[in-house]
Amino acid sequence: MASVKQEVERLREQLDHHNYCYYVLAQPEVSDAEFDKLFRRLQELEREHPDLRSPDSPTQRVGAPPATAFAPVRHKVPMLSLDNVFDAEEFEAWHQRVVRGLGREPSGYVLEAKVDGLSCALTYEKGRLVIAATRGDGEAGEDVTANVRTIRNIPLLLRGEGGRPPEVFEVRGEVYLDRETFEAVNEGQKKLGKEPFMNPRNCAAGSLRQKDPAITRARRLKFVVPTSRRPRS
Repeated sequence: MASVKQEVERLREQLDHHNYCYYVLAQPEVSDAEFDKLFRRLQELEREHPDLRSPDSPTQRVGAPPATAFAPVRHKVPMLSLDNVFDAEEFEAWHQRVVRGLGREPSGYVLEAKVDGLSCALTYEKGRLVIAATRGDGEAGEDVTANVRTIRNIPLLLRGEGGRPPEVFEVRGEVYLDRETFEAVNEGQKKLGKEPFMNPRNCAAGSLRQKDPAITRARRLKFVVPTSRRPRS
């Protein structure tokens, strides 16, 4: 039994590594056939030894039955929306509010493109993904953990580089569809005689809130986290 457990752990590590290389780095190290062989072996072992199954196993990306409702999740820290500015005058007014809030001039700003998707908060405990929630009204959102687990570039288990992960860790970002995937989804909608989605954001939101995680998985959603870098002096 010990040897089986060791093989299961080794396969999970290998599959997590290859998923990271493929979906995050875009630098696959093995062919699809080789990946599938490892995946099927892990499925076989988990089927034969159900006590070795783990919710963060790569085989559990879609393992939950369709939901009848999404449970509410209260955010520990409110998820606020972004302000908009449309001209230099509005930007200057925003800058002055920042100065008043800080009590000083900021050392600099970070500028990056806004990915228009659906805001989502991921909570990890001891490195394991335990809950994913939508922004909702900012104070409370919906539990979409089962669906988020289908998004391939979201780790179910944090990688151990740089030491032990914190006891509790929350990361916030956007669930979105790239344009190519969006167009493919709409082609599928038309073939089924259904109304196409108006834009990628609506498609991402509708895909994440599907009652059946298998449908979410088929939409090939992605997750992006805004970067934060200290400006050079």
